[in-house]
Amino acid sequence: MIQASLNGPFTKDDHPALPITGAELAASAAECAAAGARSFHVHPRTEAGVETLAADVIDTVVAAVKSSQPYPVGVGTGAWIEGSIARRLANVSGWKVPDFASVNVAEEGAFEVMRRLSILGIDIEAGVWTVDDAEVLVRSDVVGSLARILVEPVELDTPKALEIVGTIHEILDRGGVEVPRLQHGDGEATWVLLEDAVRRGIDVRVGFEDTFTLPDGSMAYTNADLVRAAMGIAGGARK
Repeated sequence: MIQASLNGPFTKDDHPALPITGAELAASAAECAAAGARSFHVHPRTEAGVETLAADVIDTVVAAVKSSQPYPVGVGTGAWIEGSIARRLANVSGWKVPDFASVNVAEEGAFEVMRRLSILGIDIEAGVWTVDDAEVLVRSDVVGSLARILVEPVELDTPKALEIVGTIHEILDRGGVEVPRLQHGDGEATWVLLEDAVRRGIDVRVGFEDTFTLPDGSMAYTNADLVRAAMGIAGGARK
């Protein structure tokens, strides 16, 4: 499964085709679905273009993306968006439309947010950045209820990223964790980690949140360009 991460925390100053509004995200998702994406991760914004977890914005934007294509749509819960755990929980408690949400294990209050999402019936992706995150997650009481584990080393060069993901998978395997896994990287590690995930037979993610460049180093014009490149890598591996 290829998940398309359509925008992340970036702006049109970073890439002119970056989708920001609900309408732009919906159009990008439709293009990516046609290209082969089967799940979507978005960062909704207020009308002023600021990231938010506010329920009215989250539900409106996610509904727009869901209306443009038939596949699940999720959002992040990053601590940088709202700050305090109390505000994160208050906002999340009002969500009705997202199919899933990602929660970074390393962030304060991560398991509180996961439990709140579970009560709401929203599927949970647990973001594992480090070996320590993996060890904490394996020992937790929520691991069996997760929809997916995101193996996503952040801000690491490619060799280090490959080393880290290898150890993370070993820890999850030793812990008997059978939850589906999705692996992705960002920047220079994007395509190497995607290829590694394909070799492992697990889900992948790609989109402007992770990279603006194609495997050959050229600029991608749209999110769909990145999805098509990922499809090509996955198809080549199956052959």
